[in-house]
Amino acid sequence: MTGIRPGTGGRRVRPPEWGMPRDGLDQESTKWVGDLGADSPARDAAAARLHALLLRVTRAESARRKATMPARGHDELDDLCVQAANDALLGILRKLPEFRGDARFTTWACKFAIFEISTRLRRHAWRQRRLTTDESIWETLPDSAPPALAVLQGRETLARLQRAVREELTDRQRRVFQAVVLEEVPIDVLAERMNSTRGALYKILHDARTRLRRALERGERQEERP
Repeated sequence: MTGIRPGTGGRRVRPPEWGMPRDGLDQESTKWVGDLGADSPARDAAAARLHALLLRVTRAESARRKATMPARGHDELDDLCVQAANDALLGILRKLPEFRGDARFTTWACKFAIFEISTRLRRHAWRQRRLTTDESIWETLPDSAPPALAVLQGRETLARLQRAVREELTDRQRRVFQAVVLEEVPIDVLAERMNSTRGALYKILHDARTRLRRALERGERQEERP
């Protein structure tokens, strides 16, 4: 079937065939995009092939991270992989019109799978871990401070920070700061635990860090005075 397109001077042109390179995409990527199109007769078969690829990716990523997961949860990992592949496929189909070919289609698609399984594995690892809501977490910091506090040297500096956290932050800011910075809880896990959103917690964390930075700067200026 032919048709007249704008900008062709009234000439009839053939629409692109399925699988033919278009818009600068490589041939394989063009075929994927064409086959997965909403009106493509090959959509179901292409979606099944893509899901199989995504499942291989999620299983490979899960195997790579298995050593960091609690042993009691290993029997649930494959189910997490399937869930991640399912959601990755839905995300890819939803965002298919946004694919511009900056990378091969399969490379672009696999990023969805890695994101989905990474999110689930983080949540799974923290599922039965209790968040520290009191100040007992500070007792372990001098010997094993997380990377976010690596710039702070010595017990006196940590003591000033602890005092600032206690005196300058609201209860919610203190909880978010201690969880994310001291316990290194993934932000999406914390958002789920606190029935909040990533964006809201990032804002709280930003405000908390701003308050703490100002408090520490005030303390340093006071110490420098004769």
